[in-house]
Formats: sequence, structure tokens, C-alpha cells
Amino acid sequence: MKESIHNYFQIGTVQWMSFPKTGTVESIRRIAADDYFDAIEVTKCADKEEREIVRRLLAQSHMKICYGAQPRLLGPGLNPNALDEEDRLAAEKTLLEAIDEAEYLGAGGIAFLAGKWQEETRDQAYAQLLKTTRNLCDYAGKKGMLVELEVFDFDMDKAALIGPAPYAARFGADMRMTHSNFGLLVDLSHFPTTYETARFVIRTLRPYITHLHFGNAVVKEGCQAYGDKHPRFGFPESANDVEELTDYLTVLKEEGFFDERNPLVLSMEVTPFGEEEEELILANTKRVLNRAWAQVKD
Repeated sequence: MKESIHNYFQIGTVQWMSFPKTGTVESIRRIAADDYFDAIEVTKCADKEEREIVRRLLAQSHMKICYGAQPRLLGPGLNPNALDEEDRLAAEKTLLEAIDEAEYLGAGGIAFLAGKWQEETRDQAYAQLLKTTRNLCDYAGKKGMLVELEVFDFDMDKAALIGPAPYAARFGADMRMTHSNFGLLVDLSHFPTTYETARFVIRTLRPYITHLHFGNAVVKEGCQAYGDKHPRFGFPESANDVEELTDYLTVLKEEGFFDERNPLVLSMEVTPFGEEEEELILANTKRVLNRAWAQVKD
């Protein structure tokens, strides 16, 4: 593409993934000072003092603020589709708190993920997830905010209920029957983990996609960084690189996602592995995105 990618997407990065070794405040400062980024995805602050500093930095940045509530669930092992109602409510409680914190920080919504599931109780888990998500959308809707569910693998690493693209499409349709402030977040790095292609995922989920991620994955068993670990592009035995990202962008173009008036957030979700350096991995990711964008046909 000859035009800038920034005409069509708000390019972002997932702060806690890009800078896992650097403190929250310093990492946000670095990202906000880099004009390559139009958006930033943040998560739960450690305390009130940190929250105030983060809020002040974000207010100065003129960036699109996004809030990822996934760490609130993954860290303590909370499950929004738990069959036990007390467990489900515990997950719902932290997600409601996430909506409040997101609003305070200037974000327009939150993203989260489904919990683990078992084959014999899949239908019950689905109903529980609908209950949680509808309650979140009710609460967020009063604030004019969006609730997004990220689509993950179902049997490799996160083993989340949602899940392969057709099942995510069913969930999206069920949610949109009652709530217009619901959307799906899709991530290129998850396509190899769900045994699907970019074309299949984007076309299947097209009506419900409100947020985009891209990254890499290793899906060869026994290899380093196997599963949903988001290694750098060029990592040994990994599945995605310039070619796959070019295909992802091309499909997004074909399906009408190049929208200058209302550009979606397209965030890089890549993290250093082992002793790798944060700044180098971030630069690596920018280079891959720049090269892939250059190869998308006008």
C-alpha cells in the first residue's frame, strides 16, 4: 500500500506484553513518547498512586486508550463461564471493576477472555459466559463503553471456551441479539493455535470484529515457546511472519476493514522470550508490519 497504514488503523501495542521487564509507568511513558503508536493497551494498575500517574500520562498522549482485563482473569485463575455460581461471580466482579478502572484511565471499553471448559459441560459453560457478558455489557452500556471478548485457542494452551471462529460467531450473534456494545477481538497469533486461516476467521467473524491484534506463535510440540506465548517474528519454528501478516492485512482490506473514518485498533502483541531485549523486539515487530503493509496491493 502506498498510503500510510495510519490512515486505516490505529496502530497500538499491548503494554504489559511489550515491556514485561519494565515498570508500568516507565513502559507507558516510552510507548506514549513513540509517535509510531496511535493506541496503547493497558491493564490493572498496582495501586491508586500508580493509577493516578498512568492516568496523567495517558491524558497527555493523545492516544486511543484500550484496557485489557485478561490479566485480571489469568493471574488468579478466574473463570467467567464457571459452572459454580460463586466462582462465576468472582470473575464478573473483577471485570466490573475493570470497567470502572478503564473508564477512569480514559478507555472506551474492556477486553477479556472466556475461561476453561470441559466437553461434557460445554453448553452450561456457554450459558454462564452469556450471563457474565450480558451483565458486563449492561454495566458498560450505562457508561457508553464497549465490551470485547478475545478469541483464543480451545485445546492447545489457554483452552478457552471461545474458541474456534464458528463458535465465536455463534456467541457474537447471541450477544448482539441483546447488546450492541459487544464485539470480538481477533488476533493473528491465535489463528495457528485454532488450526484456522486469516481468511476463514475474518470472513466467519466479520460482523462482530471490533478490535484487532497481530503476533506470532509456535505450534510445533516440543519446541521452545510452544502455545500462546507471542514470541517475536522470526522465532525458531514459529508460524507467522511477513507473509502471514500480509495475508491478514489483505483479507482485512477485502472484507472492508480499511476504514479511514472509523479506523479499528490494530495492536502488536509480541513479547520478549528469555533474555531477549524489549526495545529490539518492539522494533522487530514494527519492521515486520511495515514490510507486510508495503506488500499489500493498492
